[in-house]
Amino acid sequence: MSTPVEIAPARGKLGILLVGLGAVSTTTIAGVLAIRKGFSKPIGSLTQMGTIRLGRRTEGRSPKISEVVSLSALDDLVFGGWDIFEDDCYAAARTAGVIEPALLEKVRPELEKIRPWPAVFDQRYVKRLNGPNVKKGKNKRDLAEQLIADIRKFKADHGLDRMVMVWCGSTEVYMTESPAHASIESFEKALEQDDPSIPSSMVYAYAAIREGIPYANAAPNLTADIPALVGLAATTKSPLAGKDLKTGQTLIKTIIAPGLKARLLGVEGWYSTNILGNRDGEVLDDPESFKTKEESKKSVLDYILQPQLYPDLYEDLCHVVRINYYPPRGDNKEGWDNIDLVGWLGYKMQLKINFLCRDSILAAPIVLDVALFLDLAKRAGMFGIQEWLSFYFKSPVYAPGLYPEHDLFIQLMKLKNTLRYLKGEELITHLGREYYD
Repeated sequence: MSTPVEIAPARGKLGILLVGLGAVSTTTIAGVLAIRKGFSKPIGSLTQMGTIRLGRRTEGRSPKISEVVSLSALDDLVFGGWDIFEDDCYAAARTAGVIEPALLEKVRPELEKIRPWPAVFDQRYVKRLNGPNVKKGKNKRDLAEQLIADIRKFKADHGLDRMVMVWCGSTEVYMTESPAHASIESFEKALEQDDPSIPSSMVYAYAAIREGIPYANAAPNLTADIPALVGLAATTKSPLAGKDLKTGQTLIKTIIAPGLKARLLGVEGWYSTNILGNRDGEVLDDPESFKTKEESKKSVLDYILQPQLYPDLYEDLCHVVRINYYPPRGDNKEGWDNIDLVGWLGYKMQLKINFLCRDSILAAPIVLDVALFLDLAKRAGMFGIQEWLSFYFKSPVYAPGLYPEHDLFIQLMKLKNTLRYLKGEELITHLGREYYD
């Protein structure tokens, strides 16, 4: 046992700021409203349904996570956000077509009260979208100040004690670090000069971090994972997490690939294709936005399988990822995986997976969990990159000099051990010798 970390209590209201009130955000908001009214269960949410083992197996202590660490209650959450379209949350949810109309009607009054603020948006970064509800300003620094004004007004209007921001906007075009991202001084100068290396997502991240608000990136964009904003987060004590929510096909990869490696089965090829018909699918139909998503999805296998350590098994792996925009499916995504395996004596085998899922249904509980855990991190004095939340992301952000951990089961162990550490409980290694010595 160690000394527990001092954690400020989760008193009062927590504001959850969502960038983009599309399918993911409206499914999250409507879901939370439905759950707190007793119309449904929070299936898929670790913060609401998950348990954590404390102490030895013989002690039988496995309380719910929400009983171990102080988390904001669903009744204390207040939602707000920005979007390029003017629809309120009810109309936006109807357009998204994820939640059944009968359930939506039960939370309609609350949803209709949530109207988006004008968004910071530049079509250069998301070429397949455009909308009328967009801020105007003399430069990107001015736009960031407008976002900060929105944030402060939201806090005052609703009497909020704390806030968290989650980027749930579309995937932006592929970008790499530039000199503008090297320090906060160069970044703020670039904002004032309307530098094209500062996409809209970075303007939001800057606004949140400058206000000391925890920030998470649910898309694969280069956003808060740059030296300038990581450095600013250290100054303002803002926790950071991201990026790209691990929902459908990549979730399956991070479950299957560790098992194949554990048994030292060779993998010659892994072919992944998706059909998706929602707004995300439309955005990813643009090659530059797809490049951003492709990099996020393809890196997973390299880090899990470690071909540099197992060249005979994985060095020549052919990994192909395809995403096809197919409007008839809407939010009902279908992912196919064909895995070509090699076993004992070089014998060939195949594994085929067909995952018919609902993208936003898988994403919504992650948005909730990440928001609640980031608020916990803030109250516990943890700031900067929160690698313990990598469990939720395709491209986990990590410290320089490290490599990201993609194995879902190691990620879950890291998350739960962090919670044990915060409460001064013994970290669990699963060595188990104490039962036999």
